[in-house]
This record gives sequence, structure tokens and C-alpha cells, in this order.
Amino acid sequence: MTDSATVYLLIPGLFLGIVLLVKLGRRIGERRVAAEPERENGVPNTIEAAIYALFGLMVAFTFAGAASRFDARRTQTVQEANAIGTAYLRLDLLPASAQPPLREKFRRYTEARIAVYRVLPDLEASNSHAARAVALQGEIWSGAVTALKDAPTVSSQLLLPALNEMIDITTTRAIMLRTHTPAIIVAALLVLTLVCSVLIGVGLARKRSVGVSVYTFGFALVVTVMMYVIFDLDHPSVGLIRLDHAEQALTDVLAGMR
Repeated sequence: MTDSATVYLLIPGLFLGIVLLVKLGRRIGERRVAAEPERENGVPNTIEAAIYALFGLMVAFTFAGAASRFDARRTQTVQEANAIGTAYLRLDLLPASAQPPLREKFRRYTEARIAVYRVLPDLEASNSHAARAVALQGEIWSGAVTALKDAPTVSSQLLLPALNEMIDITTTRAIMLRTHTPAIIVAALLVLTLVCSVLIGVGLARKRSVGVSVYTFGFALVVTVMMYVIFDLDHPSVGLIRLDHAEQALTDVLAGMR
């Protein structure tokens, strides 16, 4: 994914940006202290506390949204596996002569659906597998409708809804794959991060110890890791956080078809 790759490249840049802005803020703070060493800082400190609180809220809500979408994607993966498995079992309701070609198409369809997410972040390859799966959906549906002409009515009432659910869940998963934190929220969070970096640097101006550098790099590292985790949760199958355990459900369904 182009957008995903771009953001991952920005992660090291965010770390360096935080470090540089903390240092810039410290220089600003040192000049202020040198110019007005006795100045009271009650009002600025109150403003800083409000900005820090807003930053914390933004992080909390963004993380909660990303985690919620991650759980939804995991649930939908299992739902698709169950839908395919149920529809496959209900092929038993069709005449025996119509079952073998449809079962073979089900196997190919399941392989295509597994590949759609396994090849990520290669979006072009993923779209190719998705197109193949859509084509197989049409073939399975047409084959099932034709075979049901010689089957009891109850077979249609059981098989067609199962096939319909199997097809519908693919649309749900495709939309969820492209649903992420809005760009304006990500931008606001990054701006708040950089503003807080400057404010922290101003606060560190009062510390003359060698440990200031440790604080600076520690803060930059923690915030950068936090941003990475939020982004990774929002883009599973791209970074370190993946849906492998949920995707195993589809693999198990495919294994049961052999």
C-alpha cells in the first residue's frame, strides 16, 4: 500500500522531529530563563497542562478507534470462514451430479479469499485475487441456481441464503480494509505531538543535569513507538501486528474441503 509505506517511512522522521523540537524548545526556555530568571510561570504552566491533557485524550481516542477496528476485522474474518464453511456443507442438498464442480469452485474460491489478505501490503496483487474471487462467486451462484431447479424447495431456502451471506461478508471486509483513522485526526495528533515536544523542551530548560538527553530520547522513543502501534493496529497485515490467528480459520475451512 502506497499510503501505508509512506507513513512507515515517516516513523523515523517523527522520532528525529521530536528530538529536534525538544532541543529547540530547551534553547527557547534557556533564553527565557536567562532573560527573566525570577518570572512566575503559573499561567504558561496551566496552558501547558491543558495541551498535555488534550494530547493524552487524542492518543487515547485514536488508539481506542484503531483497536476497535482491529477487533472488527478479526471478527469479520471468522464470520467469513463460518459463512464459507456453512455454504460448502449445504451443497449436500444439491443433486449428487451437480456437487463435484461446485465443490471444486468452492476450493478455488477459498484459496482466492485467503490470498486477498495474505499478499498484503501488495495492493495490486490483493486486488487481483479479489477479482478472481468475485468471478468465482458468480460461477458458484449460477451453478447453484441451475442445480436447485431439480432440487426440493427447502434446498433453495437453505443454500441460497448461505451463499448470499458468503458473498455479502466479502463486501464488508473490503470496506473495513480501507477504513482507517481519518487523515485530519492523524494530522492533528502529529501537530499536537510536535507542540508538546517544544513545550517539554522549554520545561527541561530548568534542568542542568546530564540526564536531560536521556529524557529527550526516552520521550521521543515512547511517543514514536506509541504512534507506530496505533498505525499498525489500524493497518493489520502490513506491519508487525497481523490477523494470522483469525486467517487460520479460513485455512482450516479450506483444509476441510480436501
